[in-house]
Order: sequence, then structure tokens, then C-alpha cells
Amino acid sequence: MISTMPPTAIRGRCLLAAIVFVYLFASARAAEPQTFDVLIRGGMVYDGRGGPPVVADVGIDAERIQKIGDLESAKGKREIDAQGLAVAPGFINMLSWATDDLLVDGRSQSDLRQGVTLEVFGEGWSMGPLSESMKVDMKQAQGDLKYDVAWTTLAEYLEHLERRGVSTNVASFVGATTVRIHELGYANRRPSAAELRRMCDLVRGEMRVGALGVGSSLIYAPAFYADTDELIALCRAAAEFDGLYISHLRSEGNQLLESVDELLKIARESGIRAEIYHLKAAGEANWPKLDRVIEKVEHAREAGLKITADMYTYTAGGTGLNAAMPPWVQEGGLERWIERLREPSTRARVLREMKTRTDEWENLLLAAGSPERVLLVGFKNEALKPLSGRSLAAVAAERGSSPEETAMDLVIEDGSRVEAIYFFMNDANVRRKVALPWVSFGSDAGSLAPEGPFARLHPHPRAYGNFAKLLGRYVREEKIVPLEEAIRRLTSLPAENLRISRRGRLAPGYYADVVVFDAKTIIDHATYEKPQQYATGVRHVWVNGQQVLSDGEHTGEMPGRFVRGPGWRPIGAADK
Repeated sequence: MISTMPPTAIRGRCLLAAIVFVYLFASARAAEPQTFDVLIRGGMVYDGRGGPPVVADVGIDAERIQKIGDLESAKGKREIDAQGLAVAPGFINMLSWATDDLLVDGRSQSDLRQGVTLEVFGEGWSMGPLSESMKVDMKQAQGDLKYDVAWTTLAEYLEHLERRGVSTNVASFVGATTVRIHELGYANRRPSAAELRRMCDLVRGEMRVGALGVGSSLIYAPAFYADTDELIALCRAAAEFDGLYISHLRSEGNQLLESVDELLKIARESGIRAEIYHLKAAGEANWPKLDRVIEKVEHAREAGLKITADMYTYTAGGTGLNAAMPPWVQEGGLERWIERLREPSTRARVLREMKTRTDEWENLLLAAGSPERVLLVGFKNEALKPLSGRSLAAVAAERGSSPEETAMDLVIEDGSRVEAIYFFMNDANVRRKVALPWVSFGSDAGSLAPEGPFARLHPHPRAYGNFAKLLGRYVREEKIVPLEEAIRRLTSLPAENLRISRRGRLAPGYYADVVVFDAKTIIDHATYEKPQQYATGVRHVWVNGQQVLSDGEHTGEMPGRFVRGPGWRPIGAADK
């Protein structure tokens, strides 16, 4: 039968049918529950900005957070019951020494089990840029941890980690020490104009491909040999890319105030933002100086300088026996240092200077107050490993030698700087620093496991407990700061200081670096006597949307990425 309806009527009916179909289809779709890859239900959500928590659900798809709120009608391919638990952005370790560890074991266990999802490297020394001779030195310096040096630049190292597989994200400053060695070796002199230009170009090159800024560690040779003008030049190069200058000050003891002034001068004259590594006052005579340091920093901040700091939650520092000997004897590198320690006249001079209080260099043996307060913890030589965990005083007494001579002998016998723990701070100052709103947190340690290649190590307990100790002791037990403020300073504060995008907060569109922990039980267990003990209380961790810790156990996943700094601007590439 042929229709006699006019064409306009036919078109109208077709249009009406289409509208009805679309409406019915949309209604059916609306009735379907939204599905996420991961749905974290009913936790106390701390978004990282420092405000009070809210009970909410968190929906994750692929690598990003999609929704936060009441998602009762939604479904998750994997659902986590977080009732009674804290849900927060993954924690940022502002000073990690897991550079070697992650090449051997990418799981990053001791940090991951405390909620860390980003390891930040580069305290003066960085894993690039390397010359061929620096690669040889790196291979020769290896102890229990063995790996190939399969990169040249810092960016290549971080990309190498990502390709090999790592559970946490990784990022790094370019080391002022490293670029100095690249051009000057271990010489105690100022760079020529041409050498300084090349050093600055190395900084610029690394900034363009993702370095966070410039890091220095000025108590150690050869960094000690750099003057303020050299550091200003490097910082000007990093400031072109909005980088950060972060520094182990030239002195944390007798010249602490003057060293803070140096950092402020570098920031002011180079136009760079600056941070103090592991803020402290070392040595009992210097403990009262912390208040004056805080005044200096806060005055500079009020004047418009962007100055921050980070800290670890312990009263002992960890470094080498090189920090008990004058920098001049270490000129030329490890081999030349050991040669000098064998020379009787040089040895006598070193012995005399190790015993003499001075403002000329940082003597951590004297800062500790006595050799009983220096713990020997790291040796390469198998014959010396039984000494790990013993005090310098005890070993010296056993050998019938002075502590200073014993320290020199151990460096010679081990062929290394010999790792040591120095007790030179007090808990009152730790509490004072925990209360400061512009201080974030870094372990100043590796990320280990009490097994495999790490089983024979005797690390500083901060490798296993720095962040859990903050949340358990200083937040829950002592109530120095509320939990939401501590989380801000573990997450959004360092992310903002580092100028890394879409990390450090729980918000739609941000990378799904998420930690779920029990705020009522989180605590550290590592001690100086038994450091290889995991913290407890962290239940679940996601990195870039993949779960790496489930019910407190590692999942085996390694989704970590090289997180690039503010100078990285590739055309047409997604921001990492």
C-alpha cells in the first residue's frame, strides 16, 4: 500500500521515533551502575590539601582517579573495603638513596610498606651525567649490590629503572657534585670559565629531560671544594626551567647559621627556589641554634623567597667515616685518600685534626660527642662485616688503637668510606621540626628488604621506619600535628615544591598513587640494633592505578615511572 502521508509528516514521525529511541537507550544506560577498575569504599579520605577527612569512595580507572564521593551505586572490578581506614595520596620521599637498591630489587619494599609511592634522588650525587671514568669508578665502588652501568645521563638512568621495572615512581635532582666531577674530577680548585659553562650546560641538558633541579651536599669532598659563586651559576641554569635548589648545607653544626645564610644568598642571587635537606642542628653545643635557623627561614619566606626544608624523624644521622676526616685529605678521590692515610706524616696531621674542634670543616665524630656514639654499619670487606652494628669505641678498644686511628685503618682495610651512624641530635629538636608547616619528609636512606642481596646489611632504621614513625609516634601518640596536616606534608607540599603535575593529591584526573592505612595502628619497628624490620599499618598501595601492596603484602607489580620535573616540555607527549 502506498502511503498518502505528506513527506513532512513522515519525517516528523521518524524524528519522534529517533528521539524516543535515544531517550530509552540513555535511560537504560543511566540505570546501569558505573564500573571502575578499582573502587575503594567508605574510607576516611584525606585529599592531601590539609583539610579534615571525609567519608567517601574513590573510583580509579586505568592510571587515574576518576571520581571521589558517594559511589554506592557504582561497581568496581576490584573493590576494597576501607571503612575505618585512612585513604590518602601516596607519600613522597624527598630524600631517597634507593638509587642502587632499585637496580637490584625494584620492589622498593621498605618504603612501599610505609606508603611511599615516589622516591626522589640526588643529594649532591646523582646517577648521571657520567663520563667514562665515572662509570669505571661507579663499578669499582660497588659492594654487596652489583649492577651494570648501562646509562650515561641522569634521564637515561631513570628511564632504565622504568624499563627494568620498579614498584614506586622515581625522580631526581642533578647533583652539583656529579657535574663537578664530570668536568674537574676530584680536584680542589675553582672551575675555569669554560669548565663552569660546561657544568651549567650539563645542568640545562638534564633539566630539559626531566631533572627536578640541582642538589648539593657541601660537607663532603669534592662538593666541599665548590664556592658559593659556582653554586649560584649552576642554580641560575636550573632556574631557567623553574627547578629547585636543594642542599645538604655546608655545615649543620658549628657554622650552621652561616651555612643557612649561604643557601639564602644562592636563592636570592640566582632567582631559584631552595630547600634545606634534612634540617638539623648537629652536636649538643649547636642544638640551641635551631630556633635561629627557623627564624632566618621564616623571615626569608616573609620577604618573598621560596624556602622550604625536609627532615627525617631520628636523632642520628647516617653517612661515612669520611665525615670524620678533613676534606683536604680526600682530594683526588678514594684511592688517593687511602694512599695519604698510609703516609706517616699525613696520617699524623689527620689524627691531630680529627681531634681538634674547628669551624673549617664538619667533623661528625666530634659532633657525636664520643666514639661510643658512632655506630659502624657498612663494610665491603668480608673480613670486616662482623664489625657491623658495633661502636667505633668498642672496635678501637678491641684493636688497642685510638678511635681516630681505627677509623683511618678501617677506611684503608675496607677500601671504602665505611658507613656509620652518628648520634648527634636531640628529640626535642625533632619535635620542633615536625611542627613546622614548611617541612616535608625524606628518609635519607635506601629502600630495602630483609632478604636477598640486602639480608646482610645493617642500615639506619630510617630505611624501614621514617614515615611510619612520623604517623605513629609524632602524630598519633604525641599529637604534634593533626593527621591531615602530616599527610599534606607527605604529599601535596613536596609535589608543589618539586613542581610535578597531577600527583600529591586525591582528585579526579590525578594519577592514582594511593595509600590505604590504619591510622590507629601504623608504627615503625626498626631499631638501631635490629633495623631490618618492616613497619606495619599500611594495608594497600596503588601506583599509577596498579595495586602494588595488597593486605600488607607485595603484589609483584612494578608500574613505577620516571616522574619528570618542570623543565620537561616534549611536543605532543603526555605529561608524566
